[in-house]
Amino acid sequence: MSLAATTEREHQARNSRTKSYNRPSQQSCHRPRDSLFSWSSGFDNFTGFINWGFLLLGIGGVRLLLENFIKYGIRVNPREWFFFLSGKNDGGEESPSILLICYSMVPVMLCLLIEKGLALNIIAHNPGIIFHVVNIIVMVLMPMVVIHVKDSGFSLIGAVYVCMLYAILFFKLWSYVQVNMWCRKSDKKTSISQGRMRRQSFSYSSFKSSAEHNELEFDDLPSHDDDDDKLTKSLVQYPNNLHIRDLVYFIFAPTLCYELNFPRTERIRKRFLMKRIFEVFVGCQVIMSLCQQWMIPSVKNSLIPFTNMDVAKASERLLKLAIPNHLMWLCFFYLFFHSYLNLMGELLYFADRNFYSDWWNANNIDTFWRTWNMAVHRWAVRHWQHSRATISIVVYIIREIHGW
Repeated sequence: MSLAATTEREHQARNSRTKSYNRPSQQSCHRPRDSLFSWSSGFDNFTGFINWGFLLLGIGGVRLLLENFIKYGIRVNPREWFFFLSGKNDGGEESPSILLICYSMVPVMLCLLIEKGLALNIIAHNPGIIFHVVNIIVMVLMPMVVIHVKDSGFSLIGAVYVCMLYAILFFKLWSYVQVNMWCRKSDKKTSISQGRMRRQSFSYSSFKSSAEHNELEFDDLPSHDDDDDKLTKSLVQYPNNLHIRDLVYFIFAPTLCYELNFPRTERIRKRFLMKRIFEVFVGCQVIMSLCQQWMIPSVKNSLIPFTNMDVAKASERLLKLAIPNHLMWLCFFYLFFHSYLNLMGELLYFADRNFYSDWWNANNIDTFWRTWNMAVHRWAVRHWQHSRATISIVVYIIREIHGW
């Protein structure tokens, strides 16, 4: 057999083996692999389940909405809301809440007068602190006493707004008094140190040699005294801050911590302002609709199980109330902490808009309470100078009392 024939036969055999390997029946489709849900697989991309969860929540929410409409009909009525919130449905014609709102400026002005007396040394330190404490205590007790005495004259919205207003004024006046007290102590320390410097005696020779040394050393360096003087003059210094305009600005500013010089924006963003106004208007309607359409019927239907002490039905009603209550809480958070506070900050040129942090990423209760309401947390850290655990407990109690 010739060499050419042998080579051709080997080439044909090789081609036949290649063709048999490329056939679908001969191709390998398996290899060692773990299931995706196994820990050893190393797979960690489950974001699709989050979308799936939102889809299920949406379907469940639509079903509950249809069930509510079929069972109760459309109960949203802005006219009934007006009569209910104004108190006219109970026949009340008095408006003690308006009087309490007007009276709220009285302790504010008294606080300013006491601070001016302390700054001018007309009032001593200890009596001034006593006056402040009495003023703040009377301010806090005033709405409680009046609401208890004139219970029938208060509407729901009036009582809620008055309590919220006086609670906010308590935090603000505490901060105002304490910051001004810090400024007075700082001024006294500065004046004492300056008096000691004046009483020191220097010989003419030592003074002359030190002056010549400083002149030779710093003669060629650029001077920044003029820039520092301009910056210092542009900032408000104590006691020039003790003015009614400064205090009224702080009362309306979206913060609980007082400063002599707040960070300011350069202009009002009209588009941003219109968005926040629209959100406040729509948010109020959404909260009132959820309450009227969902919360009130559920609360009425929960009275009988709680009266009969039926644990199973009462638990079912509590879980049913948890959904609209949670939705209203989320809507109120966005309405107040984002829309309303940003609206006030934009109107007042207030630049610090850190009203909340990422509480939705909190991995424990302590982080949650420190991040969802930054104003109260910042006030407690600044003005309640104790350990972190004590501050957390105080912040929790204050927020619970404020929410109640």
